[in-house]
Amino acid sequence: MIKTLVKRLWLVPVVLVAWELITKSVASPYFPQPTVIVARMYEMWFSGPLILTDEAVNNFVPSIIRLIGSWSLAVAVGVALGVAIGRAAWLADYIDPLVEFGRAVPPPVMFSVFLVLFSMGTQLQVATIVFGIIWPILLNSIDGARNVDRLQIETASVFGVPARLRLFRIILPAASPKIFAGLRLSVSLALILMIVSELKGSTDGIGYLLSDASAHSDMPALWGGVVVLGVLGYVLNALFLMVERPMLTWHRGARRTA
Repeated sequence: MIKTLVKRLWLVPVVLVAWELITKSVASPYFPQPTVIVARMYEMWFSGPLILTDEAVNNFVPSIIRLIGSWSLAVAVGVALGVAIGRAAWLADYIDPLVEFGRAVPPPVMFSVFLVLFSMGTQLQVATIVFGIIWPILLNSIDGARNVDRLQIETASVFGVPARLRLFRIILPAASPKIFAGLRLSVSLALILMIVSELKGSTDGIGYLLSDASAHSDMPALWGGVVVLGVLGYVLNALFLMVERPMLTWHRGARRTA
């Protein structure tokens, strides 16, 4: 365990030491030293009575709630609609042009449209995140459901397996590798769009902290926000892999056997 961690993380302290030495020699206000960034982060966010300060709680928690809530909504809609389109050719004929159109629209462009529809607030941020991350989920779900082995479906139909059981016992398990690929991509996109949606007009959130630090030329705080986002992204990816691995164990075993 310790050897594995050392092998995976040995580069981190090397990079931090190099960063410290380079920024000391350059002495640029725009590139503060890691020690200065950490000290500023501790002062602002991690010096509270229960580790987190009020500022951290009031901004980190709303961002994480928006992120998880928006991602969950996109997963529910994207997987359900994707499986339906993938299994129903007639539905795909109607929906595919709209899907191709929607996926081609850059999510930040829709921010102005959602601003008119929802005004400032949580609805605007959720709409921006959901619109941006639903496409990889939807497209991978369509592809996964569309390429289920036809022989399995026909065999189940011959033996009179109900449609509900075919969905949960054959279609979803067979499509799950593709679906999980889309889900993993959507996690990183959700983090990016969360920040985009909070940079303008928001009164809380990590994006708001970055915008406020930039407005006040507080470079250590700005870099501290970047560090928090990096750590948050790493943690979310690790948690996702913890869920994905046991659920796709059968798939990796089948590939090794093949």
